[in-house]
Amino acid sequence: MGKPATKPAPKPSKQQDDKKSDLLQEQVLQRLYDTVQSRRGTDPSLSHSARLMARGRNKIAQKFGEEAVECLIEAVNGNRKELIGESADVLYHLIVMWVDAGVSPEDVWTELKRREGTSGIAEKAARPKEKLG
Repeated sequence: MGKPATKPAPKPSKQQDDKKSDLLQEQVLQRLYDTVQSRRGTDPSLSHSARLMARGRNKIAQKFGEEAVECLIEAVNGNRKELIGESADVLYHLIVMWVDAGVSPEDVWTELKRREGTSGIAEKAARPKEKLG
């Protein structure tokens, strides 16, 4: 007698796939954050992250801005491959800024989750009004 037939495992739903994908993405960014955090205060000659942080927040902001502009240029020019690479550079420099400013990924995820399900127009209208000058 042969083995009884087994049913194949049910295919995960799109929602389950999306949650798994979100978790994997968060893990990649968390690992990058942890790596940058571990470089804080280390020898700037051995780590690009340490060198950026040693040069100060203004330099980090400058590098982030440069990468953001490069990212936008590639997007406007329709260069998908370059856009992906520049996007990775933007995320890296944003994480360096987070580490330097004492912001954790969880702080950002919490804010994004707070905004989830709210239209961008309604969310922006609910923000406190800033007075100029």
